[in-house]
Formats: sequence, C-alpha cells, structure tokens
Amino acid sequence: MPKYTVRVELHGVPQGSASYAILHRAMQDRGFRFTIESADGKSYRLPTAEYSYEGDEDGEQVRAAAKEAANLTGKPFAVLVTQSVARWWSGLRE
Repeated sequence: MPKYTVRVELHGVPQGSASYAILHRAMQDRGFRFTIESADGKSYRLPTAEYSYEGDEDGEQVRAAAKEAANLTGKPFAVLVTQSVARWWSGLRE
C-alpha cells in the first residue's frame, strides 16, 4: 500500500489560526494523519501542516482529497504530495 507525505500551506494565514483548525479537521476526516510510525512501532508528530497518508489511492487522488480539504478554509493554498518509499527523520517528537 503506498505511503504519502503531504504538505498543505494556507497562503498568508498564521499557524494556529481558525483556518488551520478547519484544515486539520478536514484532513483528518479524509484519513490524513499528523504522525508517522517508525519501524519499531513508535509514532512521531510531523511538522506543522504536514500529513501522512497510507492507502490504495494514487498520488493524484491523494492530492485531490487534500485540495478538497484545503478548499473548505476559503483561503488560497498550496498542496505538495510526495509518494514515500522510505522515510528518515530527526528531531520529530514522539
């Protein structure tokens, strides 16, 4: 099953605003998570406005779902979807 890292940025909107709260809820409702899991089963929190998605959908379908969520904010936005074969990180909080 493919894994994706997804970044959604609301242009000109400060982190922690009501618009980001709407985005986060809409992303969760579509199956996006705020965490990634290590090989030993520990969960780590992704940086702000980054999400993880795992499913049978292709990248275009994942992008469309993220776009749909971002549209609910009524703000201009950017979406970047990257399919992940492997992930390495440092400094993420458990």
